[in-house]
Amino acid sequence: MKNTIKSNKNINLFTLFASTSTLLCCAIPITLVSLGMGAAVASLTSTLPFLVTLSEYKLLVFLVSALLIVLSFWITYRSGQSCPAEPELAEICHRAQKWTRRFVCLSIPVWSVGFFAVFLALPIRQWLGL
Repeated sequence: MKNTIKSNKNINLFTLFASTSTLLCCAIPITLVSLGMGAAVASLTSTLPFLVTLSEYKLLVFLVSALLIVLSFWITYRSGQSCPAEPELAEICHRAQKWTRRFVCLSIPVWSVGFFAVFLALPIRQWLGL
């Protein structure tokens, strides 16, 4: 049971990391440039050059992170999950499940903000004529 809890936690932490990478590669730089802070983006990409590589593969980054979020959501909320009857292990299990659900629920809006900023903000702005 402990190995299952640990593997679920690892998957959810990796999902949160992957969804956060969508913000780092794409959403934050686009937002900063839109606000007229191009120099900040230039400084950011010179300090963290891996951001350029991430942004070159943004479609792949978003697809992989979306798949990880779906997998994590399925693992977290699938039916048939139970905790041990022993009180100490049950407490650990319930605490782990609560944190896992928090990570999954945090990953979804983080990914959504990145997706909006990268794929929807410019077309909506052009459609509105701004």
